[in-house]
Amino acid sequence: MWYTGKITEIKEQSPTTKAFKIKVPEVEKIDFKAGQFSVMELPIHERRTKRRRSYSIANAPDGSNVLEFSVVKLEGGAGSTYLCDEAEVGTEIKLKSPGGMFYLPADTAKKNLVFICTGTGVAPFRSMIFDLLNHHKPFKSLHLIFGTRHESGILYREEFEKLAEERADFSYDVVLSRENHRDFQHGYVHEIYEEKYRRPDKNTLFYLCGWSGMVDEAVKKLTEEIGFAKEQVIFELYG
Repeated sequence: MWYTGKITEIKEQSPTTKAFKIKVPEVEKIDFKAGQFSVMELPIHERRTKRRRSYSIANAPDGSNVLEFSVVKLEGGAGSTYLCDEAEVGTEIKLKSPGGMFYLPADTAKKNLVFICTGTGVAPFRSMIFDLLNHHKPFKSLHLIFGTRHESGILYREEFEKLAEERADFSYDVVLSRENHRDFQHGYVHEIYEEKYRRPDKNTLFYLCGWSGMVDEAVKKLTEEIGFAKEQVIFELYG
């Protein structure tokens, strides 16, 4: 089903990324599972199929009719350029009912959940994390590993640092690939999980989201080199 939403808030998250809140007035609430995405139809091409872009939902299901998205402006990206440069509060956005299979299992009580991402790939994990916490769903541990180029690109930083301070069952690692910073590791996300998850454990689930190169390498390292079962590694690709 397609809806007509309206942008109610735009917030700059980094020099290249903006967060958008879109309200759908025609319904009381939007049903979705944390981790899913929505397809937007944007005024960027004459052909309908060329106007559609998929974006992961960044907020947790809360019974409202508001969806949040984190969008990075890509060089040559018509959809992201329109949203970041032309869209404004009040702009109407046509979007489809959320879908996708990238979500957590119904039972996470005994699971160590490891979320590995780069850039806006953190969006579905933000949704998952706050869905688990807000609805008091049981889990053994949560570990978010976030990779970006520079400190300025750390998305939702304050939220995750606050969680790491308040909860013993939540850990948060940030890796910067193009900047040396005393508070963060320099390098790539692979170095973090390779160090902390050296031995296969049947109760650990890895969720990966980000650029295809990172995801492909992580899948290979986790399954072929470390030895986790393929069904323990779930992923979503961006580009």
